[in-house]
Amino acid sequence: MQAVEKKSLPKTGSSAKEKAIQFLFKYGAIALLAFIILYFSTISDAFFTYGNFTDILRSISIVTLLALGVTFTLVVDGFDLSVGSTMSLSTVVTASLMVWYEMPLWLVLLLPLLVGVLVGVINSFLIVVVGIPDLLATLSMMYIVAGLHRTYTEGYSIYNNMPLTSGGTAPGQLSDAFLWIGQGQMLGLPVPVWIMLVLVLASYIVLNHTRWGRILYMTGGNAEAATLSGVNVKKVKFTAYVVSGVFASMAGILFTARVGSGQIDAGAPLLMEAVAAVFVGYSVLGAGKPNALGTFFGAAVIGILLNGLTILNLPYYAFDIIKGGVLVAALAVTYIYAKNKFAKT
Repeated sequence: MQAVEKKSLPKTGSSAKEKAIQFLFKYGAIALLAFIILYFSTISDAFFTYGNFTDILRSISIVTLLALGVTFTLVVDGFDLSVGSTMSLSTVVTASLMVWYEMPLWLVLLLPLLVGVLVGVINSFLIVVVGIPDLLATLSMMYIVAGLHRTYTEGYSIYNNMPLTSGGTAPGQLSDAFLWIGQGQMLGLPVPVWIMLVLVLASYIVLNHTRWGRILYMTGGNAEAATLSGVNVKKVKFTAYVVSGVFASMAGILFTARVGSGQIDAGAPLLMEAVAAVFVGYSVLGAGKPNALGTFFGAAVIGILLNGLTILNLPYYAFDIIKGGVLVAALAVTYIYAKNKFAKT
């Protein structure tokens, strides 16, 4: 009788734990963002202002583009570690086309995108055709592309009137029309913010409201079942990595227009932020999967946090600790929730 009574007792502790994990999974990122904004608003009058928030949006625009590329590869159960190097290559190629070769604006915008397509094609070939695991393939490409852009520039950043190793100075300059893409304003917001918002919205529509988006998620969820349903899984993964390369190239173009030069290794420090943004986005409103709106929200969380720490004059070299901590927290909540959900089934 006692044994029966023990079995019938409600597991209040376990239930409370599950509810807490579920709450953190669905609303943890939003609660973190609200806490960050509230905290920094109370300690600095300069934080909660229109100008500061537009600066934050401008600062996360490049990271968000990188993160959207990573999002598409994660949707198909892949992962692209080469986006930072691809962005760096795009950055120096973009600057060199104007500063070294004085090419017209349309070519300056088009050719770096083709560079991103090429990197995506090579990644896809290594992963889909050769069969190298995505992490190893894109890690290898990360080093190869990093070496390519350093070799291309001979280790120098590219800027207006720079001295050339062959003698003389560079003949061209970054045009005002090009710099407007990264530094201009439109309807009260920086142009990079508009570009970011348009691409986030386009990615959301593609992933959530198109047949191709459903195919991408189907491929990532169960590639074997997708194949049996008639989906060309190799083609889908191939496309996802090409899209990732294009997003990385767009980030490189935007970076060049924003800073007014082609800096080597521009994308390397942003890789970690992009990855963190994607995984923070997993838990936004309980999505439980890579998604465009969650990625944008994750980038915003990290951007607002770093902006507040800058206002507090925290040393820049400590920022990686914060970014790593946010990533670990997001991963912990996501995987604990997934583990509990799997255990129930």
